[in-house]
Amino acid sequence: MPSTLDPVIQQAGRIILGKEHQLRLALACLLARGHLLIEDLPGVGKTTLAHVLAGSLGLDYQRIQFTSDLLPADILGVSVFDRGSGSFQFHPGPVFAQLILADEINRATPKSQSALLEAMEERQVTIEGTTRKLPEPFFVIATQNPSDQIGTFPLPESQLDRFLMRLELGYPDPAAERELLGGRDRRALLADLQPTLTPARLLTLQTEVEAVHTSPALLDYVQGLLARSRQSDRFVAGLSPRAGLGLLRAARAWAFLDGRDYLLPEDVQVVLPAVVGHRLRNRDGLGADDAAARLLELPIP
Repeated sequence: MPSTLDPVIQQAGRIILGKEHQLRLALACLLARGHLLIEDLPGVGKTTLAHVLAGSLGLDYQRIQFTSDLLPADILGVSVFDRGSGSFQFHPGPVFAQLILADEINRATPKSQSALLEAMEERQVTIEGTTRKLPEPFFVIATQNPSDQIGTFPLPESQLDRFLMRLELGYPDPAAERELLGGRDRRALLADLQPTLTPARLLTLQTEVEAVHTSPALLDYVQGLLARSRQSDRFVAGLSPRAGLGLLRAARAWAFLDGRDYLLPEDVQVVLPAVVGHRLRNRDGLGADDAAARLLELPIP
């Protein structure tokens, strides 16, 4: 059964070549009202992906370049005294947009990184004692360079947990790379993007995702996965209840993208690496996919 978002995936796939699985995960993250962290080497299309989603979904878009001298006020905004009115006027920062690209987020100091915490969790910001609502929908895509590169500050666990999913794009396969090398410039293709949805329609779809049926047996399955992670000595710490809720939301969104209104165990399994990879740490240092695979291998308590 075709999905309402198939035109988005098809349009995005003409620019982000050979990455349909990652595109679907990114859309599932958005449909689940989550935020996305993309960790990979420079030059593999992280920023382009954010541009493609904003253009295809008709979202108001802002890019914040994270650097070591970035201040929280550069993200949230600041009040400036206006001589004409004799009062302070608030000038909103770039966080007041529907889609935020936090580019190279781990190049900023922890103080600036933490300026996004309240925005991502509560979809509001408190500035100078005043709480201001953020627009809906509100979606943060953060890119992160590998932690072994010079000039990076690691994201604390509390901030990592605000991201529903973490993805890696990786290098394109040979066929996609050949098409990329011989085709039009990606920036020119971005200029041709046409919105296939409105923000209001996207909000409706997010509500429909929440209504995807989840059987008691499926809830037992997810609860069993959480219990496995907590009782196994393979992991430094187990998954939190928030991780379990996020896993269910992401799985519902994946089922919705498949054109179904009910959840299957396969939906949970396909989103599992992206949802738990940055939350579970193997004691032997293996990566995200290994953590998810190990979790699926463990017996249910």
